[in-house]
Amino acid sequence: MTRFSYLARKIGIVAFGIFATITLNFFLFRVLPGDAVASMARVPGGSAELKATLLAEFGLDKPLMAQYGDYLYQLMRGNLGVSYSSLRPVTEDVIKAVGNTVPMTLLGITIAVLVGISTGVLAAYKHGTATDTVITNVATIVYSAPTQWIAIMLVLAFSAYLPASGASDPFSFETEFWPLFVDRLRHIVLPSLTLATACFGQYTLVTRSSVLATLGEDYVGAAKAMGFPAGRILFSYAIPNALIPIVTLIALSMGTIMGGSVVIETVFSWPGIGRAMYEAITDRNYPLLQGALLVITVSVIVFNLLADIINMKIDPRIVE
Repeated sequence: MTRFSYLARKIGIVAFGIFATITLNFFLFRVLPGDAVASMARVPGGSAELKATLLAEFGLDKPLMAQYGDYLYQLMRGNLGVSYSSLRPVTEDVIKAVGNTVPMTLLGITIAVLVGISTGVLAAYKHGTATDTVITNVATIVYSAPTQWIAIMLVLAFSAYLPASGASDPFSFETEFWPLFVDRLRHIVLPSLTLATACFGQYTLVTRSSVLATLGEDYVGAAKAMGFPAGRILFSYAIPNALIPIVTLIALSMGTIMGGSVVIETVFSWPGIGRAMYEAITDRNYPLLQGALLVITVSVIVFNLLADIINMKIDPRIVE
């Protein structure tokens, strides 16, 4: 198989996955009980006429397949619909939420990757020692811990020193860049640290397992027999050849940047895409929920494709 045919097959799978996501996104929420219009029509003075007007306003009075056709047409134009709650374009709400989620999750995942890969390599290098045992056990415990428990423990430990709610101080009237940046940075620490703590364990365990498998290869044994220094064997031979599962895991994690973490953003009242999804679920806000899930799923699919491309560069045998 050539690289071109390999990439063409992967891109075809990605295109099918995105279309399937769009279709499931539309029909999934239509089969759930209840709807936002019924809730909006129960306001004081609401009536059957008000509900009919709202249904017509949002295009929900049409047959299901006609709604699906309209959804696909608007989606091709970059229109994700109108939010039932804010009555603003969903695209604006999603962009604003993603803009808050990306820096928080990017910081958290960066810390998790750096700490996880470092500790994983150290555990593999010290295999069978007390260092390996401690690192592996800590990583396993943290990886198994519920995210909301980690968040609550960090709030109890650091809330006296750092803000534990929101993305900025609502009572601050600062307009200069530096004070605003510092305030934002102080608010981002706890949610990012929660995400890093929840994620670093998997990086540690995967890195350790991958490096250990590489250290058992014949060419590593040959390098040892030739008298190569242990550091050179580890960094020049073992780690580069252990990158494929690590790169794949990082790419999948990068895909979750667009989704953030519903639990973390809810606990810390962080105004990101995860919290927006939580509020959309409680409000039966289908357009916003569809738009958010679409962005998240597409980002995961695209980053997975990038991981395949990077892995192809790392190990050309993949396309053989």
